[in-house]
Amino acid sequence: MGELVTFASNGETASGYLAKPASGAGKGVIVIQEWWGLNANIKGIADRFAAEGFVALAPDMYHGVVASEPDEAGKLLMALNIARAEQDLKGAVAYLKALTGGPVGTVGFCMGGALALFAACNSNGDVGACIDFYGGHPMVKYNWDGLTAPVLGIWAEHDGFVNPNIPAYEAALKERGKAYEFITYPGTQHAFFNDEHPEPEYNPAAAKDAWEKSLAFYRRHL
Repeated sequence: MGELVTFASNGETASGYLAKPASGAGKGVIVIQEWWGLNANIKGIADRFAAEGFVALAPDMYHGVVASEPDEAGKLLMALNIARAEQDLKGAVAYLKALTGGPVGTVGFCMGGALALFAACNSNGDVGACIDFYGGHPMVKYNWDGLTAPVLGIWAEHDGFVNPNIPAYEAALKERGKAYEFITYPGTQHAFFNDEHPEPEYNPAAAKDAWEKSLAFYRRHL
């Protein structure tokens, strides 16, 4: 359904996977990869957004590298250049905003969830809604004061990697009067939305509900 595109990123170029609805137009959504890279799963999520009427862009945060093993994925996550990632995300947001004519949504999973929120905190109003699926990255720091978009946080009940950070996120949002909603799915594990993982990590019921809530969130705010 989609195609590979390039866009400007701080004087350089970056690339991503762009999926459009049958109409060719719609609200824009940036879909940000897990620690694995821009793989078939993330492209498939972009395609799913396109099937729902959105124009979805999944930027390639690893610039062509895709991991197949957790050890490799972990090394790529830790090696991510945050300053370059910020520029790539700004470039993706600017490209998609120009293409669609309005503020865009961001959504990401695992590492991508952290980057979706990071992008929203640094968008100067170009991000109109942010969805963070169990996002975490030890090197990402959030400019909470710069956040203008409402945030939907989607968490797993059993997630030792991400959950210790949630109280601090909530405190920062409350302190600044930011609009947010946090949902924790009982009995779930980190990455429960990824249908390429075997059950019980992949949780079909929770994934279906989270997807429906995500679509409703974007249709309400974009």
